[in-house]
Amino acid sequence: MALMNKEQIMEIIPHRDPFLLIDEIEELEIGKRVVAKKYIAPDSFWFKGHFPDYPVTPGVLIVEMLAQAGAVCALSMPENKGKIAFFAGIDKAKFRRQVVPGDTLTLEVEMLKVKGSFGVGSAVASVNGEKACSAEIKFALSK
Repeated sequence: MALMNKEQIMEIIPHRDPFLLIDEIEELEIGKRVVAKKYIAPDSFWFKGHFPDYPVTPGVLIVEMLAQAGAVCALSMPENKGKIAFFAGIDKAKFRRQVVPGDTLTLEVEMLKVKGSFGVGSAVASVNGEKACSAEIKFALSK
């Protein structure tokens, strides 16, 4: 059962369609950990060009999905309300399986370090328990 739906997510992060890339939040420990879901619809905008005869979700969009989940975690903290989380770095990104139409991604982000307006999270995207992507994501919060 979802803890937050898209409308509730949009109250926390500024992303909107077509670039709101998470559907729901399943678990949230504010400022510490989040688990989100993204259903990969067959008509997702990126499949028109990536690739028309072999639809695969671009790795960079999977990383963005993880970042948006992490942003919900960080921006749910009362002191961060109304701020924006920006990418500050991506390290150790690995892609282990293709993400195709019909898949549902589980997006897990654990905050490793938060200091002032900067932070680092350990992020993993999986499909049915099979790791699709892992990365260390760094963020900076707007003032």
